[in-house]
Amino acid sequence: MRLMARKINLYKQLAAILCCICFTACFWTETESDPDILPMDDSMYPYAGVPRVVIETEDFAGVRDRETEIPSRMQIYGEKSPESEVYELTVRGRGNSSFKMPKYGMKLEFSDKVSLFGMPKNKDWALIANFGDKSHLRNYMMTRLSEWLGAKYTPKMQFVELYLNRNYMGLYLLAETIKVGKNRVDIEKSDTTFLAEKEDSKKYDPPYIQTKNDYYYHIKSPKNPSPETEQLLLDHLNDFEDLVQYHRYEHKSIEILDWLDVEDYVLFYWMQEYSKNEDGNYGRSIYLTWKKGETIHYGPVWDFDLAFGNASREQNKNPEDWYIRRYRLNYYIMRNAVVDSAASVYWREHRETFKMLIDSIPIYRAIIEKAVKNEYRRWPVIGNTENWALKDPYDSYDEAVKVMTEWMKKRYQWIDNEIGQ
Repeated sequence: MRLMARKINLYKQLAAILCCICFTACFWTETESDPDILPMDDSMYPYAGVPRVVIETEDFAGVRDRETEIPSRMQIYGEKSPESEVYELTVRGRGNSSFKMPKYGMKLEFSDKVSLFGMPKNKDWALIANFGDKSHLRNYMMTRLSEWLGAKYTPKMQFVELYLNRNYMGLYLLAETIKVGKNRVDIEKSDTTFLAEKEDSKKYDPPYIQTKNDYYYHIKSPKNPSPETEQLLLDHLNDFEDLVQYHRYEHKSIEILDWLDVEDYVLFYWMQEYSKNEDGNYGRSIYLTWKKGETIHYGPVWDFDLAFGNASREQNKNPEDWYIRRYRLNYYIMRNAVVDSAASVYWREHRETFKMLIDSIPIYRAIIEKAVKNEYRRWPVIGNTENWALKDPYDSYDEAVKVMTEWMKKRYQWIDNEIGQ
């Protein structure tokens, strides 16, 4: 009888286990219509001291492109449990070349305005993958520098680990997007006030204008501009480009002050020059604002993964030599005596702030140290150069950070010697 009872109990236990397996299989292959909690399995990638963002797309649809907005849900986890409600949003791809990488960025648009990690409420946010930056620090560091230098607006960012459709995606930066708003680019919304982005001629988004020099500017505000509104911006930028390129010797240098906010420009310039940012050579991700009757303001700054020696072109890896002032429109602007003098003064006045960024690297590294271990368990590419986005091989994360730090020190010293104290 005892043997029979033991067999019955064993059968019951096996049945219970099979039931759990079946239930789990169903649970992990179907989305719930109105869940209170989005599931997350961190058994392979344990809590690393940064928040976890859990996203499930409708029917687990893949993020296919930058245009298709996929209905989704999102929840924020702490160490052991959710720390937010389940948000309704849409998800689509983001980035130009970065979206083609194995680990890609995403654009998030919430149904209602939300405040994430203490940042001001908004509907629009971005997840930056930093796949091509093996230090995972460059974009975050430059937001700190931008704030220290007193930029009018700097996108706020938070390190997170991302789970997409119950798969661990790695370490990301959840960031504010650049748009017009009270807590973002704070300019009025009108047909004579603009937020524009200089984009690559190989990839530009509508609505856009093309200047006589074949510079493409995506008009981010106003939305849906009329042909007359587009023409207003086009005429002004053409006139500005003509002024700095062709009339330098026919006009007094001081005339630039009627066209350009020099203070904003030299902040923008040194952010790009100090980091030797490849995109900052007036290639792409260059933002400016302009209101009819006023000067052009450059900023906010964005996109520094190709900076601090992480260059796609071998000649740009050298921490010495001028870079930004040698290319495109920057070349002509920096030839202006007023701007050149203002840039030199700016460096002398802020040189300690630039140096402070180097000293802060261990602090920022400590924030993500554990998360980086999860990242490179998921994406073991620290020594890889096979993907076009991966520039240099390293034996370890320590080496990746050390190489970047040494490059920054050499760059700082070279500029400091050139400008003089």
